[in-house]
Amino acid sequence: MWKIVLPGLAMIAVTYALARLSFGLFLPDISHSLGLSESEGGFVGSTAFVSYSIALFLSSYLIKKLGQHKVTMIAGLTAVVGMLGIATAQSFLHLVMSIFVAGIGSGLASPALSQIAKNTLNKKDLDQGNTWINSGTSFGIILTGPVVLLFTEHWRLSYLFFAIIAILVLIWNYYSIPSTNEQKQVIDQKLDWLSIINKAKFLLIASIIIGMSSSIYWTFSRSYLTTEYNMTPNESVVFWIIMGIAGVLGGVAGGFIQKIGLRWSYRLLLFLMTVSIFLLTVPANLTVYISAGLFGSTYIFLTGLFIVWGTRIFNTLPALGVSLSFLALGIGQSLGSFFAGKTIEMTTYPFSFILFAGLGLIGLFVPTDRK
Repeated sequence: MWKIVLPGLAMIAVTYALARLSFGLFLPDISHSLGLSESEGGFVGSTAFVSYSIALFLSSYLIKKLGQHKVTMIAGLTAVVGMLGIATAQSFLHLVMSIFVAGIGSGLASPALSQIAKNTLNKKDLDQGNTWINSGTSFGIILTGPVVLLFTEHWRLSYLFFAIIAILVLIWNYYSIPSTNEQKQVIDQKLDWLSIINKAKFLLIASIIIGMSSSIYWTFSRSYLTTEYNMTPNESVVFWIIMGIAGVLGGVAGGFIQKIGLRWSYRLLLFLMTVSIFLLTVPANLTVYISAGLFGSTYIFLTGLFIVWGTRIFNTLPALGVSLSFLALGIGQSLGSFFAGKTIEMTTYPFSFILFAGLGLIGLFVPTDRK
């Protein structure tokens, strides 16, 4: 199992945490260097979510045509190119284009790796393997923290370092992920999209809501801490590292879901995620760090849960279920990141975070599969 899981986990770490989500960590320094406003920062953040969504929309088609191994390679390559672009960005437009390319890899990696897991892991290890691969986001977040501490304000150098790591991970995946049986159980299937969307409607609704609710945290949490609480850069990076360390717990999501069931896992985790967003508005170091731990663990748990949920709905073509769920999540995050920036500009950070936490609570009323 681990021969597939470890390189897959590293690919998720690169495409999600380093290439896409780390932008929120570097946003204060990037904004200062390029003279970006809050709304421009929100727009750039939403660009990564847009490219992520487009890639997810195309991922099932690409996997059918090219096979999951080649799609995984494309995911890693776009992360490398995007991060090199960010490292050399000299203008708002240059940054937008680079962030767009960097976001593509995350949209391709999860569906391709879920299909690889389906074709190579036995049924007993499938849920656990998928959720461990998904937890790669947290390992990547843990890595970004020390990089910021070592290269304070040198965000260009940081992204260059991330690009080198991405190249090494790409090579590891090329030689570790099997390329045989590429299109097993995929090519001959006709897709009835109306039936598919109807089958997955509750999964899609839940994904959109959680995407919107969580977007403000990923994009603006560090800016909030440095602007409202006058946290030093080092203190805010510790916050980020705690979020990543807690997210590693998401690797055990598969076993957790099997024990208490998908329905109760979803509701408990979503409630705790909304609590974590609210806690950031309480001006005390202890609650801020509790918020980081809660958000990191519950968000990764929830995305792992969506992989399990999607795989159960489309058990012969799990890449489709993962693509649809993460596409809806990406659409929610694209909209959420953009409107979060606007809301913060028009109101305040605390009001905006409480508003987005309340939005997340709506997801508690979405029905789930009892399976």
